[in-house]
Amino acid sequence: MVALTKGRYLSLGFVFLVYCTTCTKSKGATGDILPDSLPSVPGTLPHFLKEPEDSYIIKSNPIKLLCRAVPALQIFFKCNGEWVHQNEHVSREYMDQNTGLKVREVLINVSRQQVEDFHGPEDYWCLCVAWSHLGTSKSRKATVHIAYLRKNFEQDPQGKEVPIKGMIVLHCRPPEGVPTAEVEWLKNEELVSSLTDDNIDTRADHNLIINEARLSDSGNYTCLASNIVAKRRSATATVVVFVNGGWSLWTEWSPCNVPCGRGVQKRSRTCTNPAPLNGGAFCQGMSVQKITCNVLCPIDGGWEKWSEWTACSVQCERQRRRECNNPPPRHRGIMCEGPSNATENCTGGMCTQNGKLLHDVKPQSMDGSNDVALYSGLGSGVIVVAVLVVAVMLYRRSQSNYGVDVIDSSALTGGFQSFTFKTTRQGSPLLLNSSLQPELTVGRTYSSPICFKDSIDNKELFDPLPDNKVKVQSSFMVSLGVADRAEYHAPKGHPPETFPRGLNRDYSNSTVERRSTKKGLLTPNGPPLTPTKDQMRTTGVFGHLGGRLVVPNTGVSLLVPHGAITEDTSWEMCMVINQGESSFQTEEGCEILLGPEVTYGPRGLDLSSPVAMTIAHCAEVDTENWNIQLKRKTQDNSWEEVMSVEDESTFCYCLMDSSSCHLLLDQPGSYALVGEPLTQAAVKRLKLAVFGSMGATPMHYSLRVYCVDDTPYAFQGVVATETSRGGQLLEEPKMLPFRGNTFSLQVYIQDVPQFLWSIKPFTTCQEFSFSQVWCSNQKPLHCAFSLERNSPTTTQLSCKISVRQVKGHEQILQVYTSVAESKKESVPFFTQTDCTVTSQAGPKAFKIPLSIRQRICATFDTANAKGKDWQLLAQKLHLDRNLSYFLKQQSPSAVILSLWEARHQDTGDLDSLASALEEIGKIHSKSTAAKSQEDPESDLVHHLGTGSPGNPVCGMGELTQS
Repeated sequence: MVALTKGRYLSLGFVFLVYCTTCTKSKGATGDILPDSLPSVPGTLPHFLKEPEDSYIIKSNPIKLLCRAVPALQIFFKCNGEWVHQNEHVSREYMDQNTGLKVREVLINVSRQQVEDFHGPEDYWCLCVAWSHLGTSKSRKATVHIAYLRKNFEQDPQGKEVPIKGMIVLHCRPPEGVPTAEVEWLKNEELVSSLTDDNIDTRADHNLIINEARLSDSGNYTCLASNIVAKRRSATATVVVFVNGGWSLWTEWSPCNVPCGRGVQKRSRTCTNPAPLNGGAFCQGMSVQKITCNVLCPIDGGWEKWSEWTACSVQCERQRRRECNNPPPRHRGIMCEGPSNATENCTGGMCTQNGKLLHDVKPQSMDGSNDVALYSGLGSGVIVVAVLVVAVMLYRRSQSNYGVDVIDSSALTGGFQSFTFKTTRQGSPLLLNSSLQPELTVGRTYSSPICFKDSIDNKELFDPLPDNKVKVQSSFMVSLGVADRAEYHAPKGHPPETFPRGLNRDYSNSTVERRSTKKGLLTPNGPPLTPTKDQMRTTGVFGHLGGRLVVPNTGVSLLVPHGAITEDTSWEMCMVINQGESSFQTEEGCEILLGPEVTYGPRGLDLSSPVAMTIAHCAEVDTENWNIQLKRKTQDNSWEEVMSVEDESTFCYCLMDSSSCHLLLDQPGSYALVGEPLTQAAVKRLKLAVFGSMGATPMHYSLRVYCVDDTPYAFQGVVATETSRGGQLLEEPKMLPFRGNTFSLQVYIQDVPQFLWSIKPFTTCQEFSFSQVWCSNQKPLHCAFSLERNSPTTTQLSCKISVRQVKGHEQILQVYTSVAESKKESVPFFTQTDCTVTSQAGPKAFKIPLSIRQRICATFDTANAKGKDWQLLAQKLHLDRNLSYFLKQQSPSAVILSLWEARHQDTGDLDSLASALEEIGKIHSKSTAAKSQEDPESDLVHHLGTGSPGNPVCGMGELTQS
């Protein structure tokens, strides 16, 4: 009964609701009243043809929710559990043309304010309820959200540098948004799709994966997030696909660089397989290899002895033969010249046509002519003997007048001895095989001027060498009484002489032996010329800020860069120049020192970056003519090769300038720059200087001519010695290129006024042998000329000193000085000899301010998409060889700047560095505004232009006269 009653009430309520709704509908303006005869489907619940869908409110625009059902007497919306007021519904009915059924459709609007005002455990939702005669049906719930998209990405993609064929993974987390943003990738503003490129994978987690990187994958990548509200762009990520360099195949070995003897072969390879791209690593190892080679020298054929004569034939002739087998021609040698057969009459011409001998007596006239010839020959012989006797007597008389201590015995044998020798081929004597011995003829041939003339006629000494060769026979020397000669001996402790390869010691000593060692003549080393030990050693205490050590006036310095010594640590460092006799020797004997031996320490020094050492040298640098190596002394006092200056190494760096060598070293020890001449064209520079001082008596004056290696260290020894002697520099020192062609160095004096001064005969020409000059190893050589005033009133001396290498260059030293004892002047000095600052620590020791140095390193040590890295810095500073050495350093830019500091320590000029930075900035800046914001080069250039280069430490001063 209760149930029935409840059902009736529900039915009545429903009918009343329908009735009221129909009435309201009929009175409204939204539509006409549908006829009651519209067909319906009796016996079924309402069926929804369209249910409300999830929607998003964009900005402040309301959304519409729609329901459509059949059969339905009425449809109402219910949102968040509450009925929507009927006034907010928009309803309409129509007839479905296909089914003929009555369809009811209801629409409502949902505003942003409604959604924002709702605060419930669920999202804002709405559903439809449809009524029919049999009951109700509910639609699905439709949620309504306010759409938005934040501006900032939760994770921006990051730039990467990856090797070719490596994997690239770019991460992207889009901004928070409703609905969730979709992600796309752009490369250089073009869409990237995995549909068109199998190598690219765009994941559901928004990451971009490139399985195998290609060069074409380099570019600027952007993550693009979008939904129905907006689009957002991430920061741009630069991807650089780099290629590490690879060596090409070695080239074939070059031909031996000499036509005969020992030479060098080279082969090379290039870092082009592939070439390093986009900041890839440079190839490690050597790009050039050299090996020694030996080319067999041509051996010309030589005649054997003639065979015995054959018996006299019936034709009154006899024959003999000889073979070209002593030695036979080999290796492109020349065949013997001349006939191999000889025939002569064996009867003295007394043979008739029929072969019978003649026995007739010779005519009387023939005997008479022979007697006349005999007597004429005897008379000529008597005259020659008489002339020789007179010459000997005159010579001995002149010797009694001048004494025996004035003559260089080599002058009697032709002055400057430069022997010609015959070998089995013609070629470079420097490259001859050591087993081939030179052939010295009995009558030696001289191609140099004969220095017999006194200063009466010295003009010819300055003329070119005569083409005609003069034979000086040994009988003439015997007749002059000089058969017993003194020999030249090196002073005690002097290093053994070394000679260019292929030359026999006998040849090289031909101009050294038989020298007079009397006072006033050639003294190859003279008294000790080394300065005091205090001047050749310098020390300093350095910490994290670094500093510089300098041995004054020697061209030797050491730069300790900033950061080489760890913080809270300090070291007492020292640098010493070896002043004793050179300990450097080689088995071949063809290598020479090009600069002083330098030691830096202490031994246990711990450095995090290399120091820069500068050593002055005397070589004319030419890789075709020199093989220059850096060598280091081992614990057993032997020398080992560190590197060749033209090769590439990851352990050491060597930069050769015209007069200095700059080294980057990370191990303390003793180092020496050693040169090996490869051809006769190898040149080392000599510095020539002439000093003068009063002699033993007021009437005598001494001129001393020095020939030293053209390094500040070598010349400082000369200055120290002449200071102790009270010598005076009479002419500005000059440079003479000395070639490695085995020819000696000649020094002679001319244009001495004969009516004012006299010089002892046979002393106007003096000579250094090739080996003395070439292997001097930084030790000064000098010779002296002793002059005597003819009158005490003579106070001026003018003359010329000529120094020349046979078949080489010549320099003239003009002497014009006052020799009055009261006007004696002191020796010239270096402009910095009074400098006591031999070490500096901290920023004041460097040309580049520390702040600028740090900014340059921060800029160029980091890889840059525009290509601005340390390799470009090295290129602009002209330090772009052996890049593999810089690559292994923790801060390549810092090491490059240290090398620049060492190279420019004398100038203190920052213009070249500023210009390089400015050029880099111009190349890589697109506009002036971009340059000022992105590129630090403009600020660096400004600071370099106005910054202080720091205080200089003692370097090599210029020579001046006091």
